[in-house]
Amino acid sequence: MTQPAPLTPEGLARLRRQLTQETERLEEARRVVREQMEANDQENQGLPEAQQRLLAVQARVDELEDLIARAVVIEPGAGEEGAIHLGSVVTLLDLGADRRLILQLVSPPEASAVPGERPRVSSESPVGRALLGRQVGGELTVDLGRRTVRYRVEQVGS
Repeated sequence: MTQPAPLTPEGLARLRRQLTQETERLEEARRVVREQMEANDQENQGLPEAQQRLLAVQARVDELEDLIARAVVIEPGAGEEGAIHLGSVVTLLDLGADRRLILQLVSPPEASAVPGERPRVSSESPVGRALLGRQVGGELTVDLGRRTVRYRVEQVGS
């Protein structure tokens, strides 16, 4: 049986947009391969690269289609009252650096750190695992490899 993929509504919308973009790239890659196959021997030297690009894009499209088919949308506010769960927006205070960090806890397929956007932290990352189930006021220590960080949960929303 396939595993459900818990996603926020925004995450599902992002994946659908990515699928549309990748489908367009797939059509373009197919066109390039057709053109290379129809070219004479001297003109189709790019055929192996075009075929590899086509296979890579097809694999990404297949991956996105599978993920979207398994999607289970996380309802805002789902979970124990006041506790951090998938979809929660969390404000943390880094106790060592005295700075605040606002992030959203999401499933691994949604995790990303795009400049200018709120970081989406995977529930399977060290920080994500430590956050699940915590409540406002709770403190956690997370080993980030190079350093260990202590956080206090200041706010939890959805």
